[in-house]
Amino acid sequence: MFTVKLLRSRIGCSPQQRQTLDALGLKHIRQEKIHEEVPSIAGMIEKVKHLIEVTKS
Repeated sequence: MFTVKLLRSRIGCSPQQRQTLDALGLKHIRQEKIHEEVPSIAGMIEKVKHLIEVTKS
């Protein structure tokens, strides 16, 4: 399980990065979501790693 937390603003991000954040369920700063450890989620995390914080739980 991954806990993903949005740390930086979506303002100034590319539309693709915003769509990735939407798919992860992150719309507001300091919002957290828990996701399964699957390759598709790991790929999304890699695309927006400069905006989020990831912890394994």
